[in-house]
Amino acid sequence: MGLSGFLGPNVYSKVPDGGWGWVVAVAFFLVEVFTYGTIKSFGIFLQNLIDEFGETNSRVSWIVSISVFVMAFNAPFASMMTNRFGFQLVVMTGGLLITSGTIATIFTSSINQIYITYGLVAGMGYCLTFLPTVTILSQYFNHRRSLATAIASTGESLSMFALAPAFAALRDHIGWRNTMAVLGALQSVIIICGALLRPIIIKPNETLKPEADTLTLKDLSKHNDCTEGTTSGVSVTNKAFSDQNTFCSLTNELTTGSVSTADSGVQSLSDTDSGKQQETSLPHKEAKVEIEREQLEESKGEIKTSEKEEKTSRDAEKQAMKEELNNAADKKLSENNSKLLDFSILKECSFIFYSLFGLFATLGFFAPQLYIIQLSESRGVEKDHATYMLSTIAVAEILGRFSIGWILTRRQFRKKKLLVLLACVITLTVVLVGFTLVTEFYGLAVCCALYGFFLGTVVCTHIPLLAEDDVVGIERMTSAAGVYVFIQSFAGLAGPPLGGMLVDMTHNYGSAFYSCAAGMALSALFLGLVKPAKRGFSCMRRRRSESNAAHKEESEEQTEEN
Repeated sequence: MGLSGFLGPNVYSKVPDGGWGWVVAVAFFLVEVFTYGTIKSFGIFLQNLIDEFGETNSRVSWIVSISVFVMAFNAPFASMMTNRFGFQLVVMTGGLLITSGTIATIFTSSINQIYITYGLVAGMGYCLTFLPTVTILSQYFNHRRSLATAIASTGESLSMFALAPAFAALRDHIGWRNTMAVLGALQSVIIICGALLRPIIIKPNETLKPEADTLTLKDLSKHNDCTEGTTSGVSVTNKAFSDQNTFCSLTNELTTGSVSTADSGVQSLSDTDSGKQQETSLPHKEAKVEIEREQLEESKGEIKTSEKEEKTSRDAEKQAMKEELNNAADKKLSENNSKLLDFSILKECSFIFYSLFGLFATLGFFAPQLYIIQLSESRGVEKDHATYMLSTIAVAEILGRFSIGWILTRRQFRKKKLLVLLACVITLTVVLVGFTLVTEFYGLAVCCALYGFFLGTVVCTHIPLLAEDDVVGIERMTSAAGVYVFIQSFAGLAGPPLGGMLVDMTHNYGSAFYSCAAGMALSALFLGLVKPAKRGFSCMRRRRSESNAAHKEESEEQTEEN
């Protein structure tokens, strides 16, 4: 198989729910490891940057904030580029930007330069890799979409749990700059992952007209019994039947006439006269049979020629039908790609409510990771034990991702995915409030475990659920995901500073968790409005179409009366 064939699109008659989709899932796993996983693990370099450049913690923290904001804010741009150039080229370009930005960071001499190399360049690379990969993964799956996405998205949590300690140990041995170079080299794997993202094309099965069974004269000659039963239920031409019956009757006549009565041992005068008459008419009969045989051969040739022409015509019709189906599918695909970004989704209330859900839910994704250690220490937990809280969140998050993937593949939950997500968001809100109430190690550990579990259920499903018909559907997911993540970017940029401002004002780390709980509660409210809004929009559109049809009928009736 050549390189062009390997990188070419996969054509299926329906969503495969597997197949090459599992290769795409592995690619998404690696992309998760070296995008979100790397961003969340960047904190291992913060103290080294503070010491080397003599900057404050706030100034250094802006590196991650800029990177996350650029990644989310430019999501519509990533969608436009994907619609224009395809998944493979965009993701491979993003992998090149990530590698270049991370390696360029080792040559910087100030924090402002790192804002550019890691914040802008690598951040844009993160934008061009994550969103297209999760989008194409959703296209390869239908019933197993939630499970495949949940399994592949564990790369982020495993990166926090395993790679962060490994890079921390490597940093202590070879320094932060060399460790950053190793990280950048490993991130080049994303380029290979981009090449594996073969686009998927869904084309319907070709529906061809059923062909009637026909029996040629060649097949008929094999059963030359000269009886009517041999031709019952078989479709042949009338001329063939006529010629064949004539040939059979002449053969019988010749055979009957050529049998001499002398074989019986008795010969009479009448028999002798009859024999003379037969001898006289026999040459004429043989000549007649020969003529009919020639006519039959000519008719056979004509029928074979007509059969060949008919077969050629049927083949041409099949090919034309096949080309018409292919052209229709390609035309539809090109029309979808011609729209760099479909802004019509902003007209649907269901998508607006879902975007508001994502906006406010994002406010609750930051506080525990940023402030759980400080909150634990303020509640009397030792510093060594406080660091275990992050590990607890990471492990529980992996379990939550696996669990929600398995649950949403069950038949009884396939049509209730939004309700399952709503239940997880409500529970997450209660857990965030629980952080402010507990005062000892085990209580905080339980809250961290519950928070990590339900956080995993939400973060690995909220983007793939855009492909569900209750939100926007798989056909417009590329554009919808770009707009959706773009709206989320503002919460990602404002969330950490808002929590820090509340902590500075109240001198209580629990206030950051209150703000996250309030944001998560608002997100649950908007999420609950998505499905009713979708149903209302569908009903309104149906009523509008019925009204237009009725108005058209009335106009036609008036025209006929006039």
